[in-house]
Amino acid sequence: MAKVFIDGQAGTTGLQLKAKLSEHPYVELVEIEESKRKDAAERQRLMNESDVVFLCLPDEAAKEAVRLVTNPETVVIDASTAHRVAEGWTYGFPELSEKHFADIKSSKRIANPGCHATGFISAVYPLVSEGIIPPDYPVVCHSITGYSGGGNKMIADYENPERDEEIGTPRQYALSQLHKHLPEMKAVTGLSDYPVFSPIVSDYYCGMAVTVPLFTKLFNKRMRAESLYGFYSDFYKNSTFISVHRAEKPMLSPIGLEGTNKMEIYICGNDDRVTVTSVFDNLGKGASSAAIENMNIALGFPIDTALI
Repeated sequence: MAKVFIDGQAGTTGLQLKAKLSEHPYVELVEIEESKRKDAAERQRLMNESDVVFLCLPDEAAKEAVRLVTNPETVVIDASTAHRVAEGWTYGFPELSEKHFADIKSSKRIANPGCHATGFISAVYPLVSEGIIPPDYPVVCHSITGYSGGGNKMIADYENPERDEEIGTPRQYALSQLHKHLPEMKAVTGLSDYPVFSPIVSDYYCGMAVTVPLFTKLFNKRMRAESLYGFYSDFYKNSTFISVHRAEKPMLSPIGLEGTNKMEIYICGNDDRVTVTSVFDNLGKGASSAAIENMNIALGFPIDTALI
């Protein structure tokens, strides 16, 4: 049994992790007494007695927490933004390549991807890494997500019976083009510039659809939608959780994969204009389930243990 400690289990991701890990057959959850939850010495003791520590904390608190881990055998998986492009940390998206998988397996410091970034990278990384688009391709992305991605405060705002009428409508945010996921979106895909990114939060709990529109005339190699479907299908053919599809309905919904670690990538469009849309659970493949997938790899467990 692997001993696992969650630092910050009162937040959305921490609660999801605790629930999922309580069903994991190879994990023993290490609990901290409520009265000692902010006791640095007690947290440090429990962290260094654990095989895996999950950090579900704000960025600065995550940076402070990781300094408490001095046991060289303890694997730290950080769910915050703090270490996603930091030197010495492995980016936790194993489906991208055999090297990504191997790096996670051997790493003691793993940065869990952001939810929007997960969808974006799943679409753009294959295109750049295989030379379909150049690194300076002018990438645009829009992403719609449920309100759970905003954490406990946003959940409370949406579920307040006296909420403002505006909250019930889809709302675009990060209008300054400084969304905190942008650094990893650029760095991991190999793009030379940041994408123009338009995230939208809507009035439902969880699930997201991240879309990248593409002009095929700007590709290094001209490809139709059907050719791209074959390309993505081949790229992710060995993935346990990612599947590739052609849209069979006139509309795509961001819901349907709640509670899972699955991602469905849809290739739509025609010979000239294509959209690549990744649909998944922002609390699952976009957060807690992805963190457990990374833990399973790092500890040598079957990759789908405790995951659907």
